[in-house]
Amino acid sequence: MCVFSLKTWPISLEWFGSKHLRLRRLPFSWPYPWPSLVICFCISFFVAAVGGALTELGPWYYALKQPAWKPPDWAFCLVWSTIFSLCAVSAWLAWHAARFYDNAKQLRRTVWVVFGLNAMLNVVWSYCYFYLHRPDWAMVEWIFLWISVGAVVVFLSRIYRLAGYINIPYLVWVSIAGALNWETIRLNGPFY
Repeated sequence: MCVFSLKTWPISLEWFGSKHLRLRRLPFSWPYPWPSLVICFCISFFVAAVGGALTELGPWYYALKQPAWKPPDWAFCLVWSTIFSLCAVSAWLAWHAARFYDNAKQLRRTVWVVFGLNAMLNVVWSYCYFYLHRPDWAMVEWIFLWISVGAVVVFLSRIYRLAGYINIPYLVWVSIAGALNWETIRLNGPFY
């Protein structure tokens, strides 16, 4: 059993303002309820499946000139599977950590809104790039996707540090994807 003390609590209450966020009780103990983790994995991989359905690696994609540093195609599946798994665990941790605040209901709702917006932007990027064959539109949308991943990291780390920090690989990967998207435009554009 792991027990957190007030000294190791992962947030600064001043960041939120004492009127808006107060801890109900400390410490809390491990483990969190497992059925909710299963639900988080189901939601996360549903989003992955929708994005995957829009990702068609057909003749158009293989005809694109790619930069020499582009990872092999099989690596994308491995990395995205890891990222969606980390997102599920992150949402699960934040959801359960939020219950220890006075405004738990609002925080839990915000966790779902932040992840929901990020999921929508993730799917829209795949739709623009792979389905519409418009890397230029995807690049514009990527800006919003990157901001949403940053919001996930920042917001969740304010509830529970680990919940936010385990999304840093997601932020790094989306940054790499943005650089790759830019190189695709530079090497192959313009797109019509």
